[in-house]
Amino acid sequence: MNVVSDIVDADTPTGTMAILSKRPAGNGPWPRIVMFHDGPGIRNATHEFMTKLAGEGYEVLTPDLFHRHGRMIGYEPDEREADPSLGQRIWDLILSVGDDTIQADLDATVAALEIPVDEPLGVIGFCLGARAVFRTLIRFPTQFVAGAMWHPSFLVDETSESPHLTAASLAQPLYIGIGTADKMQSIAMHQPFFDAVEPLSGVEVEIFEGADHGYTWPGWSTYHQVASDGSFAKTKALFAQNLDASV
Repeated sequence: MNVVSDIVDADTPTGTMAILSKRPAGNGPWPRIVMFHDGPGIRNATHEFMTKLAGEGYEVLTPDLFHRHGRMIGYEPDEREADPSLGQRIWDLILSVGDDTIQADLDATVAALEIPVDEPLGVIGFCLGARAVFRTLIRFPTQFVAGAMWHPSFLVDETSESPHLTAASLAQPLYIGIGTADKMQSIAMHQPFFDAVEPLSGVEVEIFEGADHGYTWPGWSTYHQVASDGSFAKTKALFAQNLDASV
C-alpha cells in the first residue's frame, strides 16, 4: 500500500514542534493513532514503523518530543557505535521530558491537527513513550480508546505520580509487550504495575523469552523478530477492534 508522509508544525509554549504524519494514499478520513517515540528519537526506524502501521489503514501522528533541543533529533545505530558519548546524550534527552512536557506536546498535536474531542484515537509508545501511553489513557478515558506499550520504561518510580499507583483505574484496553532479557527496564522493575493491571480484563501483558529492550527495530542489535512480529500482531488486532480501520 502507498503511504503519504507529511510534517505538520505545531506551536508550543517552547517553540515550534514538528509532527510526523503518515497515512494511506487515497481518500480518508483514516482512524488516527498517536505514536510516542523512544529515547533514540526520530530516526529511520521511526519512519519505517510509522509506514508499516499506516499501511494497516491508519493515520499515524508522531510528535517530536525532543523539539526543545533541536528539530527531529534522532540517532542511528552506526552513529552510536562510532561515538559512545551519544549514549549519555540520549539519556539526557530522555530525562529532559517529563509527563507534563509530553502531555503538553500531545495537546499541541491535537490542536494543530484540529482533532475533534469526540474522535476516537489510539495511542502507542516505546520505552519512555510507553509511560506516555499510560498517562494519555488515564487523562483522556473517552477519547483515547486503546493503547499499546512496547518494551516500556518508568512504569514504577518512588514518586506520588508513579503510574503503578493509578494503574488499577485504567478503563481502556491496553497491550504491553516486554522481554525477559530486558537489561534496561526489567520485568521485575515493572512488577508493581503489572500486578495492578493483572485483574483488568482489557489489559494483556505479553512476555517474550530472550527479548531485550528495544526489540522492535530491525537492524538494531536488540532486534528480536519474534517479539517484534508478535507485538505488532497483537497491536494490529487491538486497534482493529477498537478503531474503525479499513484498508
